[in-house]
Amino acid sequence: MRVTGGKVKGTRLKTLPRHSIRPTTSMVRQAIFSLLENRPTNWRQVLDLYAGSGALGIEALSRRAEWVDFVDHRKSCCDLIRTNLEKIGELQRAHIYCCSVSKALAFLDSSYDIIFIDPPYSNLSTNNLLTNLAKSNLLGKNSTIVLCHANRFPLNSDYDGLHLVKQRRYGDTFIFIYQKEV
Repeated sequence: MRVTGGKVKGTRLKTLPRHSIRPTTSMVRQAIFSLLENRPTNWRQVLDLYAGSGALGIEALSRRAEWVDFVDHRKSCCDLIRTNLEKIGELQRAHIYCCSVSKALAFLDSSYDIIFIDPPYSNLSTNNLLTNLAKSNLLGKNSTIVLCHANRFPLNSDYDGLHLVKQRRYGDTFIFIYQKEV
């Protein structure tokens, strides 16, 4: 898996064996960042939930993000993210939280410009997560949420001031982009 754009474009990232995580494909990552670059989105603070290898957050750092917080509950993934950040020389512009997403949402207190959510496709709590994020202080004025999802269960177009603004399909992956209402 390689970084698809920005200053470390082409850098090969390490990943775990395919059966342990489902990395976001290069095509989907390119589509996500193409959609983001065509939106009036700040890139100061980024949050990567269910980070896995850290590919989405690292892609953001490569392109123009100032800071990325990574969250994954698996120690193997946290170690992998650290290795990948060291490889691109960006460990000083990130923090890795090795805990569940629900635990991280309970203590994180920054306002994020972009939040990536790429849960396992079997995860049934995505609606609850979007509801909780919509009501949280993690979303600021014009925050953007990018959700990668298998569309096996329906999502709402609105979550308490969080509105679906774009939806795209790439194979079995759906990209949903939500924007916080100003």
